[in-house]
Amino acid sequence: MTCVCGANCDDCLHLNSGCAGCDSIEGKVYWAQYICADVCPIYKCVKEKGYQNCGDCSQIPCELWVSLKDPSLSEEEQQKSIQGRLLVLKELK
Repeated sequence: MTCVCGANCDDCLHLNSGCAGCDSIEGKVYWAQYICADVCPIYKCVKEKGYQNCGDCSQIPCELWVSLKDPSLSEEEQQKSIQGRLLVLKELK
């Protein structure tokens, strides 16, 4: 299962503990509370633009991708995550 941003839901620790993936919970991910949001900003952006996922957008990776860095990741790990998600989204096309 792939999120709109290309992240793999199967790798998430919260899957099956009240979460069945981004689409099924309409972007109301557990971590949104930590950024004072109800919905993942990336999910919201994709849905507002009428896209299937970020791969449909010409601005990928955008500022949202950069600004929503997991604080537990180094810059190198963040860049690796972004590149990995870009590859996943390319494969979905």
